[in-house]
Amino acid sequence: MYNLQWSRANLTPQKVGAFCEYYAKMALISYGVNVYTSEIDDHGIDFVAECRKGFLKFQVKGVRGLSQVFMEKEKFDVEDDAMFLILLLLVDGEEPDMYVIPASAWRRESPVFVSHDYPEKKSRPDYTVNVSKKNLPELEKYRVENMLSLF
Repeated sequence: MYNLQWSRANLTPQKVGAFCEYYAKMALISYGVNVYTSEIDDHGIDFVAECRKGFLKFQVKGVRGLSQVFMEKEKFDVEDDAMFLILLLLVDGEEPDMYVIPASAWRRESPVFVSHDYPEKKSRPDYTVNVSKKNLPELEKYRVENMLSLF
């Protein structure tokens, strides 16, 4: 068993990220998926998995509580049908909720899946997931149990 107190101060963002990536891999392996990792993560792909539809690419993000999650546009290609975001929602005292979101979700902008270009600003262009109580019903269709047909 592991600790479910995600808000602990000594649980750094790097540790949360490592936990989420390992958790996502283990979850997919538990469904019989072959997972392949790279020693270097410099292109926004945390791992590749061999699934029914071929090889799929995954970027993993974890969020503690309700917040926003960002992927840099240069590392998350929404035109790539093999690209997915695995989002883990971490709420104190609860097991992680895992969502498998196709990059294509950002092709039709919505209040949940938003594209930001930031013209003339210092921030890099990104794709955002707005994780809020109001938006949780929209995320439900991407819960890992609802996405098993991929695997």
